[in-house]
Parts: sequence; structure tokens; C-alpha cells
Amino acid sequence: MAYIMVDIESDGPIPGDYSMICFGAVLVDEQLSKTFYGKCKPISNKFIPEALAVSGFSREETMAFDDAAIVMRSFADWIKQVAKDRPVFISDNNGFDWMFICWYFHHFTGSNPFGFSSQNLGSLYKGLVKDTFQNFKHLRKTAHTHNPVDDARGNAEALLALKRNYGLKIKL
Repeated sequence: MAYIMVDIESDGPIPGDYSMICFGAVLVDEQLSKTFYGKCKPISNKFIPEALAVSGFSREETMAFDDAAIVMRSFADWIKQVAKDRPVFISDNNGFDWMFICWYFHHFTGSNPFGFSSQNLGSLYKGLVKDTFQNFKHLRKTAHTHNPVDDARGNAEALLALKRNYGLKIKL
């Protein structure tokens, strides 16, 4: 399996009514050098200024981003290029990140290369340490900046630490 760590930024809480502004992905391997960064033009007139502010972009800047259909086709092509076998979606907050990526893939390309499931890094860590009150964030090396490639890389570093330091059996 090819684990692909994903992080997204949006201008609201749900896809369709609101827009995914940008997202980053990192193929999880020892190098963490294969990355994807997409910036999508808003698909809705609705946005929540506080949510958009997290991305670091203004509404005006986002209006110049690429059409979401083009970005999602490019992302699908990148996944095919880097995934030697079945791609597995994993993220820090997969309930949120997956919702946008899955919706955008189906809406703009007609299918999702990840299939119909995702994995949550935080839940994986909690299971390994047998404590639902713990979190993995201390395992990141790359600062969490809300640049989605940085954030995905930091989360991928944490997943690699789970393999090295906690004995997680995972084939990368």
C-alpha cells in the first residue's frame, strides 16, 4: 500500500456549500520528497472569513487559483505516478480532510483514487499507546504552519516515528 498523508485548508465547514482552498499531500516513505500542492478557486460564493484566514490567503487571492476540476485531475495523476500499489488516504483529521478530498474527487472527476475509506493518524497513535487522551503531535519535526504541505509532511514524520519508535507494523 502507498500511504499518502493529506492536509486541506478550506473557507468553511463542509464541501459544496464552502470551498477547499488548498491542500497538500506527501507520499509516506523515508525521504518524504514526493509532494503535491493544489490551490483551488472557490466553488461557492459563501465563505467564513475566520476559516479562510487560517489558509493565509485573502478571498481575492483565492479567486485567481486554478479551477478545482483541473487541480483534482492533476492530483489523481500524481497519485497514479507515486503510488506503486493501492493508495491509502491518511490524515491528522480525516473526518474533515477526507470529506473535502472525497467530495471534490467525486464531484470534479467522477471517482476517488483512494476508494471509499480513510485512516486517522491520531486514532492510530491513541491505539498504539492505549490511551485516548494522548496525541501524536510531539512526533512532528516540521512545524505546523497551516501550509498544507508542511502540515502533511509533519504528520508523515509522525507516522514514520510510529513505525520506528512504537513498533507499528506498516509497509511503506
